[in-house]
Amino acid sequence: MIFISFNTGGHWLLLAINPIREIVYYLDSLGNDWTTYPDMKVLIDTVLQAFRAQRDIQTSRRGANSITWIKVACPQQRNQIDCGYFMLRFMRDTLALGRLKIPTDYFDEFKCAFYTKDQVDEIKEEWCQFMIKLNVCS
Repeated sequence: MIFISFNTGGHWLLLAINPIREIVYYLDSLGNDWTTYPDMKVLIDTVLQAFRAQRDIQTSRRGANSITWIKVACPQQRNQIDCGYFMLRFMRDTLALGRLKIPTDYFDEFKCAFYTKDQVDEIKEEWCQFMIKLNVCS
């Protein structure tokens, strides 16, 4: 699984990609569909097609456009400023579970309509501790 944090020009979302199976999991805390960002889809599809060519993977003409995009029903933010923290939380939750597939209705272990303030604060604190450990803030 490859994680790409994507900024649409003011909003962060997460793409979790299985390049071998050519599946893109789309996690957006505002609930937008990937068709809202057509340039993003073209970019990711092009990268996956290049990956396929690099690996010399043979596909039929019909299979050439076989990249599957899956919109994941993930927790939604209630404001316009926490999208980056939601993206980080989605990534952390996926990594913590060690899964190679994300269910369309998110993970049962973390399923909720919204993250609580404490859940958002938790990822903020983890991020701060990570940055301090890297000595980025000095």
